[in-house]
Amino acid sequence: MLIDKPQFDNEFLKELGIVDWGITSDDKPSSWEHYQNWISKKFSGPLTYLTDHRMPLRSSLKNIYPEFQSALVFLFDYAPTKKWLLEKNEYKYAAYTLGFEGGDYHYVIADRLNKIADKLKEKHPDLDFKIGLDVLPILERDLAFRAGLGWFGNNSMLINRKYGSYFLIGSLLINKKIKTNEAALETDHCGQCTRCIDACPTLAINPETRTIIAEKCISTYTIEIFKDAPAPEGMEKSRGEIFGCDICQDVCPWNKKYLGKISSFLKITETFDHVNFLIESNLETLFDKMSEMSGRSFKKWLKGTSFDRPGVIGWLKNLRSAKDHQPK
Repeated sequence: MLIDKPQFDNEFLKELGIVDWGITSDDKPSSWEHYQNWISKKFSGPLTYLTDHRMPLRSSLKNIYPEFQSALVFLFDYAPTKKWLLEKNEYKYAAYTLGFEGGDYHYVIADRLNKIADKLKEKHPDLDFKIGLDVLPILERDLAFRAGLGWFGNNSMLINRKYGSYFLIGSLLINKKIKTNEAALETDHCGQCTRCIDACPTLAINPETRTIIAEKCISTYTIEIFKDAPAPEGMEKSRGEIFGCDICQDVCPWNKKYLGKISSFLKITETFDHVNFLIESNLETLFDKMSEMSGRSFKKWLKGTSFDRPGVIGWLKNLRSAKDHQPK
């Protein structure tokens, strides 16, 4: 069954933090071979969730939602938080961690996608859907590329001409075909620019394949390694990152262009007021507090935020590394 292209009020999209959206009916990722090559080169490192039994599921959206007919793909903006952090000269955290009022973006974006689905169902009561987020075996950047929302940068991020790359991708996979012309695929606008490659202190970006070498990546080290482990070589040249890393995004001209157009603000809801402790505390204070915590008490403390993923052992590893690799 064909349905008309949805019409969303601009205020509605703004309330949900959406800066752009698109549609695709293509269930197969265009970068599938590229993804396989990346894995064959062992660039995935410790990110086993990208190489285990879930890997083949990413070859088609129908593997996770057999009724798939169309995908509505949305870009959820967190650039205002990034601007606020840069103005404070604050580099300890990747901006996405604070970009959704302190909450874990998985829950926040899922809630917003459900609101969009509710609006669609007002007109199409028989519409069925599945929420698409990075917890599912979806190559979500490729999905956004197929929806005409950007191109793959040298740092492998999806870059949008108007809004840079400070956004997260969420989608609705629906059981209806949408009457619309397929979006034109965005061409590569990185040109000869190598700023992200040159700026990465750990040389985590492979310039030939334009992919991330995960075991060298500061974000991988600080978020995905849950035990004590040595930091990647070059960490001493970083800016003091202890959870995630935005260096390759911060130097991107497309992001600088967008940041210049927005006002700066940061809002942390009362529910996640304890996140302010992370923002405001120095390394010693954080280390002392977390050293006294059990794994269970740590998870309870940071429940509902993005910060609980590495666990207390992973966090102590990050803080030790940060103290050992103070920016020179």
